[in-house]
Amino acid sequence: MADNTTSDIIYTKVDEAPELASASFLPIIQKFAKAAGVSVGTKDISLAGRIIATFPEVLTEAQRQPDDLAILGSLVKTPEANVIKLPNISASVPQLVAAIRELQSQGYALPDYPETPATDAEKAVRAKYDTIKGSAVNPVLREGNSDRRAAKAVKSYAQNNPHRMGDWSADSKTRVSSMSGGDFVSNEKSATLTSEATAKIVLVGKDGSETVLKDGLGYPAGTVVDATFMSAKALDAFLADEIAKTKEEGTLFSLHLKATMMKVSDPIIFGHAVKAFLQPVFDKYGDQMAAAGVNPNSGLGDLLTHVEDMPEVKAEIEKVMAERAPLYMVDSDKGLTNLHVPSDVIVDASMPALIRAGGKGWGPDGKEHDANCVIPDNSYAPVYDETIAYFKETGKLDPATAGTVQNIGLMAQKAEEYGSHPTTFEIPHDGTVRMILSDGTVLHEHTVEAGDIWRSASTRKAPIEDWVQLAIDRQKAEGCEAIFWLDASRAHDAELLKYVTPILEAKGVADTFKIMTPRAATRASFETIREGKTSIAVTGNVLRDYLTDLFPILELATSAKMLSIVKLMNGGGLFETGAGGSAPKHVQQLMEQNHLRWDSLGEFCALGESLQFLADARSNEKARVLGKAVDAATQGILDNNHSPSRKVGEPDNRDSHYWFARYWAEALAAQSDDAELAAHFAPIAKDLADKEDAIVSELAAAQGSAADLGGYYHTDPAKTSDVMRPSATLNAIIG
Repeated sequence: MADNTTSDIIYTKVDEAPELASASFLPIIQKFAKAAGVSVGTKDISLAGRIIATFPEVLTEAQRQPDDLAILGSLVKTPEANVIKLPNISASVPQLVAAIRELQSQGYALPDYPETPATDAEKAVRAKYDTIKGSAVNPVLREGNSDRRAAKAVKSYAQNNPHRMGDWSADSKTRVSSMSGGDFVSNEKSATLTSEATAKIVLVGKDGSETVLKDGLGYPAGTVVDATFMSAKALDAFLADEIAKTKEEGTLFSLHLKATMMKVSDPIIFGHAVKAFLQPVFDKYGDQMAAAGVNPNSGLGDLLTHVEDMPEVKAEIEKVMAERAPLYMVDSDKGLTNLHVPSDVIVDASMPALIRAGGKGWGPDGKEHDANCVIPDNSYAPVYDETIAYFKETGKLDPATAGTVQNIGLMAQKAEEYGSHPTTFEIPHDGTVRMILSDGTVLHEHTVEAGDIWRSASTRKAPIEDWVQLAIDRQKAEGCEAIFWLDASRAHDAELLKYVTPILEAKGVADTFKIMTPRAATRASFETIREGKTSIAVTGNVLRDYLTDLFPILELATSAKMLSIVKLMNGGGLFETGAGGSAPKHVQQLMEQNHLRWDSLGEFCALGESLQFLADARSNEKARVLGKAVDAATQGILDNNHSPSRKVGEPDNRDSHYWFARYWAEALAAQSDDAELAAHFAPIAKDLADKEDAIVSELAAAQGSAADLGGYYHTDPAKTSDVMRPSATLNAIIG
């Protein structure tokens, strides 16, 4: 197997369901690509792989592995880059700790994660682990802006086979609640730097003392630099009020954050919610729980573990839970609530799922109920609020006739809030936070109190200009409605508009685009797709992430099937296999029943685009033939209903890979553009068809019993291969 950056295509090793699927699908890709002279290598950007690469000094020579993320970070800045990037874990602290413990149990002498580092050594270990938390991968690889849309075959299939949508009623009690002040959007300040600058962030106490929170920040000329904070007091007051209102309304209390991607701010907000929901318990037993190691930021599940031997605390928790509104459930059968684990409920996936279900969420009684969707920060909550208002007025969307919303997202070079992790801080004491440039200029300043969450984010000039040009190119190609989702009354958006408007005017396309607030753009986009038409949403980084779940889940039932192309700024290509996360529940089902319901359709779409890109970049016409045949195979999977089933005993991910290989081989054997490839794949196609019964039987026989992967975060390659490649007949053909 090719395994270095000189490979024509790099296929990333990731986590959970997509990585398990790779154990079955990657050998097929490498077998077929080799016939066209295309090498497909791998790079490990999994959570476990990143942990191992971060601590080589404590590991044996055999255990060490290179920092593949850093290697890929350099590769994507070159014209030669051609990377197929699968979804990886955006690690929350509980996930990180679990991965560390698993590796330790496998003989890796890794240090524990210091929750509250006291010594310099512990602080150094914590700093290294903190580089792994959250979405550490995506900002490194995304050296270009995002072009996400439904592939034509996928959209056509969704319209011809519409998924179930929950009914909406005008009297639904479901609503979105957000802070009316004191949040990130209301406190935001933004400025565009006229020249290159360095900066530091300083907290000045009321006594005049200065604490440098961050130094050595560097920004090129033209960078948009933002700063803002969320008031802890305002947050707590908001949460207390909404907890009471939810009880009065008789709905579910559901918190929607992104504690994985916003790895500093949102776990803190999550902790405030856990504490607010159990406030009487903390008032009575807060000191005892703190002494027992309770950290609300880690969630209710972790809290319950720490008070297991404290019966009076457990009794008080049960009493308060009984008095509160019921919680939105992640898994009602297992008693997992919305507040159990910060990484379990992610707003961009959880809100569309609730909206698709007609505004219903699962309660602890195992039934669906209306919900209070609590999204504390008001920066993006209006999108969901307007969506719910729209469906209450118009009823559910019909996937059979709905058009589509494509997205052009500003995400290159850590653009906007998703790049703010190193400059986000929980304020230790009252004072003033100042962002000071090297010439002494105070760029931004906020008066803050202890516990407030302050952050700065930035967006560089080159990515903004590239984003606008990409939007122009895509609109020209589609000839449809295109909307910049920007609010001139928001500080950051106002600075972006100083770039956007002049570029559109200079290119002579100002009349081709609309500029609308996110709330207005939400309604306009739904009205467009209800008429069966296409709209292009041109958005910033966070909205990009949110919308490429919202619209696909309503249009296609999932966001995992989206075509996601990152046109890298230096000429390379990054092909993401759609949104939708890494599906931990799918892994759980595989381990219990040996059935993997992960759908590799996103990988199929990305593979086709990657091969076509390679053909153009390297003048490899055989790669082009392979890419066209991938499209035919993808269509075959959809037309013949060979996508994975959710139920054990029915075809799963491995079956879909067999059918993909067969349709791919048949398309290559039938094409007339390359006689050599046709001759090569004709016997393979015949073999796959002739041995269908044996292959399908062997795949089916593997299901039904527990599967041993040798680990969860760090699986055993041999065991995983045995599980994911159970057909000896298929393996003999593929190799």
